[in-house]
Amino acid sequence: MPPAVSVEEIDDGLLRTRGADVDIAFRMRGSGPAVVLLHGTSANHAVWEPVGDALADRATVIAVDQRGHGRSDKPATGYSGPDFADDVVTVLDALGLEHAVVAGHSLGGRNAWLAAARRPDRVSGVVVVDYTPYVEASVLDELAVRVAGGFRAFADPAEIEAYLRDRYRRILPGAVERRARWGYRQQGDGTWVPYADPEAMRQLIEGFRTPWDAEFRAARQPMTHLRGAGSTILSEAAWQAAMADRPADRWVVVDEADHYIPEEFPDLIVAELDRVLGN
Repeated sequence: MPPAVSVEEIDDGLLRTRGADVDIAFRMRGSGPAVVLLHGTSANHAVWEPVGDALADRATVIAVDQRGHGRSDKPATGYSGPDFADDVVTVLDALGLEHAVVAGHSLGGRNAWLAAARRPDRVSGVVVVDYTPYVEASVLDELAVRVAGGFRAFADPAEIEAYLRDRYRRILPGAVERRARWGYRQQGDGTWVPYADPEAMRQLIEGFRTPWDAEFRAARQPMTHLRGAGSTILSEAAWQAAMADRPADRWVVVDEADHYIPEEFPDLIVAELDRVLGN
């Protein structure tokens, strides 16, 4: 039998699995029922910080750096939906947790419903933020170009923040600072580059072209879905197609948001998670 996966402390107050095929970094806080939070493409665990802070008095909040991102492993291959979904179970196993509510934004939302479908014994509820199986190919083409454009060297954190403010027009000022603080590392020449791996991002975006719609329909846990009315990722048509698949789920449109709801309206995400947790 393979050795059991354990947890070790790493820098900056983060934890990391040890002994998995792909080791995953995360921040854990609070106590109570477990909630796993999964970020979107090229982001990191810190996008969930206000949500984790708000829930920590009533939940064990585990905000993950998904594979290819942040302080987690960046294997040469292995960026299909099931790979990411299985990492959720790796973290739960390492922490000795039987099950969790899993919430995810964009990439993380896709991975949340896949984890639920693949391991219904480990996922007790799902919140999917601004993603469905029916995101159009043209949207993915544009996403690939936009993400690839972020892989360059920056002179200093101020330049990073200026770039992020231009790219993410509606996210809160603190969200810009968190993305800059946790999403970039300094190189030996003094410049700053993303922690996220560009080849991993290319592969995972290509992986979006597999819709995983059968798994979306098959997940038997209660699911909540949120869409920003101004989203450039999730069209009205893709939203309506998903609603037709799962009419009994909870469907919420956030009128003032675009794609990045967790960093624009974190209190709304907290309220929806409280609903799923029964608080």
